[in-house]
Amino acid sequence: MDLKLKGKVVVISGAAGHRGSIGEVMMRAIAREGAIPAIIDRNARGFGYVEELQAEGIDAAFFQTDVTQPDQIKVAVDGVVAKYGRIDVLINNVGVNDGVGLDGSYEDFMYSLRLNMVSYFLLAKHCLPQLKAAKGNILNIGSKVGYTGQGNTSGYAAAKGGVLALTREWAVDFVKWGGRSNAIIIAESWTPAYDTWINSLPNGAEKLKGIVEKIPLENRMTTPEEIANTALFLISDCASHTTGQHVFCDGGYVHLDRSLLTQAP
Repeated sequence: MDLKLKGKVVVISGAAGHRGSIGEVMMRAIAREGAIPAIIDRNARGFGYVEELQAEGIDAAFFQTDVTQPDQIKVAVDGVVAKYGRIDVLINNVGVNDGVGLDGSYEDFMYSLRLNMVSYFLLAKHCLPQLKAAKGNILNIGSKVGYTGQGNTSGYAAAKGGVLALTREWAVDFVKWGGRSNAIIIAESWTPAYDTWINSLPNGAEKLKGIVEKIPLENRMTTPEEIANTALFLISDCASHTTGQHVFCDGGYVHLDRSLLTQAP
C-alpha cells in the first residue's frame, strides 16, 4: 500500500529518546516511508540519529529544543520552514509520566503541563500556517491515563486529558481548510523507559506479570512498532476522512470486558 508520504516533511517532537522508544521508532518508520523527519527534542542524541539517516541517503534534520521554553519552540519551527519551506504533518509525541500528584508543588504541576500539553499547543500554533498551506494534519500521542486515571500523577493526567480535548478542538478548527487532527492512545508499551521503571521496583517481575495478564489481546504489551504503524496510517492519505478520533492501540486494555481475562484459550 502506498501511503503517499514520500517527500513530506513531518515534524515530530520527542523523537530523540533512547533506541526503542516510541518517538525514535516512529521517526525511523517515517524515514522508511520516504518522508522527511524533522526532529524536535532537547536530547542531543538527535544529532546522531540524523547522521545515521543521512549516511543511508535519507533526508532528516534535528532541532535541539527544550519544549518547555516557548521561544525555543518558535525558533525550531522557523528552522524547519527555513530548511524545507513546508510542513505537512506534526506529530506531538512528548510525554513524561512524572508522578506529580496532589502532594507535588505548584511549580512541578505547571512544569508537567508545559511539557506534556502546552508544548503540543505551541507546536501546533507555530506549524499551523504551513499545515494550512499543505492541507496537512496533526497527530497527538496520548495516554490511557487521560481516560482512566492512574493515581499520584495529577500533572500528567491533566495534561493528557487536555491533549484529548485539544485533538477534537483542532479537528473542528481544521475542517474549514480541510485539515485533520487525531490522537493515538497508548496503554502499556514496552520501551526503554518502561524497562527502567520495572527494574527499579523490588517486585518488578511480579508487577510486570500482573500488568501483562490484564492485556486482553495475546496477554502482551503493545510494541513501539505497532504504534508507529498506526501513526503512519493516521498521518497518511489512507486516513483522509478520519479526524477528531482517539485511536486506541492497546490490545484492548482500556475497553474490553475484563471477563475475557478469566477465559481459557
